[in-house]
Amino acid sequence: MQSTQERRKAKLAIAFLPSVSAELKKYDELYQLYCQKGYTKQLCEEYADTFVNDVKKPANDDILQTARLYDMIHDNNNAEFYLDMLSDRKLGGDEKYDYCIQMLKTKSKLNHWRDAEDFRTENINFMQNHAEKVSPQKKADLYIALALADCAAAYSYDGDSDTKLKKFNMAFSMLMKNNYKPHGAHDMKLLEILITGVYICACSEDVSEIENAVRNAESYLKIIGNFEFDWCKDYYKKRISDASVKIL
Repeated sequence: MQSTQERRKAKLAIAFLPSVSAELKKYDELYQLYCQKGYTKQLCEEYADTFVNDVKKPANDDILQTARLYDMIHDNNNAEFYLDMLSDRKLGGDEKYDYCIQMLKTKSKLNHWRDAEDFRTENINFMQNHAEKVSPQKKADLYIALALADCAAAYSYDGDSDTKLKKFNMAFSMLMKNNYKPHGAHDMKLLEILITGVYICACSEDVSEIENAVRNAESYLKIIGNFEFDWCKDYYKKRISDASVKIL
């Protein structure tokens, strides 16, 4: 979640307007809740009410942030609900890229594989072109989303088992295709990639691969060691455990 200081900086030109000042105060209350307890249903609901539900014209970034928060507690239905609010809005640049990535991930995790494939086909040129302009971490998000779309298609395949396994292998290969290099000893994006790998292996139901993927993710979690917030270690341990039973 974006820090209060980062949000204030983004709104610097209008930060001293009374309405914006009150908004920043409420945002800071929610950010402090996040710092203390992490991603919770309470955080999602209060953020949604404050910045989207009870606002006449909510900002695109607040709608997207609400979807992300629900995504982080595995509430993909609510994540999709808020993303749908952006489907008819004119988006461009980083905003559109983030929306496309989040929507593709959400449709895939809901196993709406046909919708995910159609959405990917419609937006793949933009996503690939824009990925060349963003940070390596944000570029990795594209490959995570594409891998999840491949995984959803493989999971829904009702043909022979060998072909189904090959499709899961293709999903895992897509995840690794980015050749992401860790940035420092505590790279949370690498952990996200490893957790996604656990999920794909779990969906494939290959027991040996699941165990190997879990070991890799847990080993890296131990390497990270110190986290920004006290809740982080237990949260990511649960993320790995959830991914091993097809919850992402």
